[in-house]
This record gives sequence, C-alpha cells and structure tokens, in this order.
Amino acid sequence: MLMKQVFKRIFYFYYDGFRQMAIGKKLWLIIFIKLFVMFAILKVFFFHDFLKNRFNTEKARSNYVIEQLTR
Repeated sequence: MLMKQVFKRIFYFYYDGFRQMAIGKKLWLIIFIKLFVMFAILKVFFFHDFLKNRFNTEKARSNYVIEQLTR
C-alpha cells in the first residue's frame, strides 16, 4: 500500500510539472524531433544492412559474425 502511494505521488509530481511547463514543452518537442531524425532518417540513408547484402543465407551470416568476433 505504501509503495503504491509513493509511485502515485511521483507520477503526479511529474504530471503536474509537465502540465505547467511553457518553454519545456517546446524543448521536449525539439528533443523528439531530433531523436526521430537520428533513428529513423539517418538509419535509412547511412546505415544499410551490411550482412543481408553480402550473404544469402542465415548460416553464412552467422558464420561471418562468429569469425569476426573471434579474431
């Protein structure tokens, strides 16, 4: 029961804090846009799937990874 109250108080502390933010909401929006750009857009254009393009089977991919890890 006490643990439930602690979590409830913590939740409402952050909930009230985020609700009353003025500049903070814009900053969080900027943070989420940056994260989206980093993980969605950059991954598509700069980090291609190296193993799928080079090896046809799953076994060949796993052998290559094991070989590279054990060197």
